[in-house]
Amino acid sequence: MAHAENDLTINRSPEDVFAFLADGLNNAAWRSGIQSIALKTGTPGAVGAIYAQTLSGPGGRPITGDYEITAADPGRRLDFQVVAGPARPAGTYHLSEATGGTTVRFSLDLEPKGLMKVVGPMIARTMRAEVDQLGTLKRVLESA
Repeated sequence: MAHAENDLTINRSPEDVFAFLADGLNNAAWRSGIQSIALKTGTPGAVGAIYAQTLSGPGGRPITGDYEITAADPGRRLDFQVVAGPARPAGTYHLSEATGGTTVRFSLDLEPKGLMKVVGPMIARTMRAEVDQLGTLKRVLESA
């Protein structure tokens, strides 16, 4: 299984951080690989909402990476599952109160199958790069 995880503290309330993360349209503000994103179905930030996103793949080629929100506990936890595209990791944002803000732990997990096992190391690097973007999330939220 490929796994990547990162955490940091953001000087905003858990409710503010959750609200920002739950609205997938905000992804473009802090995730560098987003080429486009739109709410496909459902209510923003609610379980069952599906976001259609196009990501920068190898060589900058566009790839699909649609995801569905699978759990939403405001101020505490947001889970999602990628439902379209070549790699389909599951992700979780765990939020907890910290002195002066919120500690965010972002984790991604993927069980490679078939040919995906061959490109496992590349997938692991991509997942690591994704969770490492929490620093950008911190800058965006603290400057708002």
